[in-house]
Amino acid sequence: MPANLTPEYEKAELRYRQAGSDEERITALQDMLAAIPKHKGTEKMQADLKRRLSQLRKAGQKSSASKGPDPFHIPKTGAGQVVLAGPPNSGKSSLLAATTNAEVKVADYPFTTTLPQPGIWHRDDIPIELVDTPPITPAHVPPGLMGTLRNSDVVCVVLDGREERLLEQSEEILGALTARGLELVSVPARDIPASEPGRHAGLMVVNKAELAAADAIPVLRELYPRLRVLPVSARTGLGLEEWFRALWELLGVIRVYAKEPGKPADMQRPFVLPAGATVADLARQIHRDLPDQMKYARLWGHSRFDGQQVHKTEALRDRDVVEIHE
Repeated sequence: MPANLTPEYEKAELRYRQAGSDEERITALQDMLAAIPKHKGTEKMQADLKRRLSQLRKAGQKSSASKGPDPFHIPKTGAGQVVLAGPPNSGKSSLLAATTNAEVKVADYPFTTTLPQPGIWHRDDIPIELVDTPPITPAHVPPGLMGTLRNSDVVCVVLDGREERLLEQSEEILGALTARGLELVSVPARDIPASEPGRHAGLMVVNKAELAAADAIPVLRELYPRLRVLPVSARTGLGLEEWFRALWELLGVIRVYAKEPGKPADMQRPFVLPAGATVADLARQIHRDLPDQMKYARLWGHSRFDGQQVHKTEALRDRDVVEIHE
C-alpha cells in the first residue's frame, strides 16, 4: 500500500534533515508523526518515527535530567495552534484575555509574560488555540521561543497601534524572525512548498487600532504585501471577528460532523480535518480500522441531495454531515 505522504509531512521531514539540535529534531519528528497518514502502508514508518523520537527523548533526559520539562513546548489542541509574537506592551496578553478563558496577567508595563501561555478561543463551534509568548526585541529573542514559533500552525505578529515607532517595530520583529530562519507569509501551510521550509503561515495584527494613526494600516499593508495586516482591539472588540476568520483560513482546515444511523448529528463537536480530506479520512479519525470496515456513507451538505450515498473517496467540505455505514 503506498504511503501517500502529505506536503506537511515532507516539510517536517526536510526540517528534520536540516535540524542543528536534538530539540529541533524532536519537534520535526513530532510534526512528521502528526502529519503521516495513518494506515497499514505507513505502520513501519510510524514505528520508525516513534523509535527515533524515543531515542532522542531518552538522550535528552539523560543530559538534562535536572531541568524538567521544556516550558516552551506547548502541545497542540483544538483546530490549530496560533502563537502570538511581538514587542513588549503590544497587547498580546490583552488579546488572549479578550478571546479566551485563560488566566492571563495583564499589566501596562513590559515583560509581564515570561513563559508561553495557551488559551482556547471558541467561536461558533470552532476551537483555536492561542499562545501568548514573552516579548521579542531586536537584541533579544527568549531561548526556546523559536521552537514554539516553528512548531505552531500560524504565527501572528502583534503590534501596538499607539506606538510612534510602529513601522520600525514591525521591521525589527519580522527582521528578528527572518534572521533566525522564519519568514511569515499569509498563505495556508499546505500551500507553502516543501522546498521552502523557512516560510511559515502567518499574519500581522495591529492592536489598539482605534488609537492608531489613520495611515498606519495602509502603510503596513503596502510595506508587507505578502503578509495580511488587520486592525484589532482587545478593549473594544474591533476586528476580532475578521481576525478569527483570517486564522481559520490560514489553518486550512474544515469542520465535519458525524452522525450515527438513525440518530441526529452531533453538531457541538465537529471533527477537524485538513481541507480536501475525504470520507475515509474522517472514518480514520473516528477509528483507525473504520475505513477498511465501512461499506458506504451518506452525506448532508455539498451533496446533490440530503443523505446522498457516497464512496469513501468523496472529498468533504466545511460543515458537511457524514453518516458512516459498516
